[in-house]
Amino acid sequence: MDHDEDGRARSTVAVTGTTGALGSRIARRLAGHGVPQLLLGRDVAGIPELVGAQRRGPAPYDDEAALRPALDGASTLVLVSGRPLGRRLEEHAAVITAARAVGVERVVYVSLLGAGPDATYRNARDHWLTERFLADSGVRHTVVRAGIYASTPASLADDDLVVRGPAGAGRAAFVAHEDIAAVIAAVVRDDGAPSVHDGRTLEVTGPEAMTLAEAVGQIAVATGRPYRHEPETPEQAFTRRLRLGLSGEQIEAWISWYLAIAGGGLSTVTDVVPRLTGSPATPVAAIDWWPPPGRAS
Repeated sequence: MDHDEDGRARSTVAVTGTTGALGSRIARRLAGHGVPQLLLGRDVAGIPELVGAQRRGPAPYDDEAALRPALDGASTLVLVSGRPLGRRLEEHAAVITAARAVGVERVVYVSLLGAGPDATYRNARDHWLTERFLADSGVRHTVVRAGIYASTPASLADDDLVVRGPAGAGRAAFVAHEDIAAVIAAVVRDDGAPSVHDGRTLEVTGPEAMTLAEAVGQIAVATGRPYRHEPETPEQAFTRRLRLGLSGEQIEAWISWYLAIAGGGLSTVTDVVPRLTGSPATPVAAIDWWPPPGRAS
């Protein structure tokens, strides 16, 4: 068994979603601290090769039979959210159930700021359902509610780098993937039984609340590219997306994201990043990774 510099046994941590922007960053953070890991993904070839880590899979979230051997040997699970609309609860429940079956003792779940049964943002309702399932599972757990990814507006831009949507004058504390990963790594490394983070909900945000127009302006600064924002009404946003051939479920998800900002419910700024990592939260203009435009409708 591996041990840390103080002679304590290091627990093995399973991380899901390691082919994605957040899961891969969490895995790299933990590898940097010498934490033994099991890295899960649907496409094993896309999982990063890291010191002290085993790549396991394919392990789709909805395949409990495949998840059990992939999770076997882990004591802690970092559950990064799946993506399918309307199926998150079922998929997350399968992962949590498989984890318990093979002896995983603790789950750190990546949820969304504002999660709740009546949340404006459709996906936040799905996350609340997972939080309820996790609370009823009996496993030790911590919920990490991430604020809106700073990368999301960039992924919503069209080919002309224009971000359109009905966010109004509402504000949100857009947060960097690296800051979320750093917080999760800090939570995972505090692996006492119990941990001070057991049963807690941590809200991870950027350093300031800004309008979508201001955030897009900061993305332009960070990238050196002419991103710009154009406001829309909800009706205009619906019509444009309908013409793109999106389903009603997809349209609701994306428009409700903008409306959640407009409503002011995502404007909370917390001290979780500096308090748990010892470093200030990263301003949008200082982030050094951005997805290409057009990744989201």
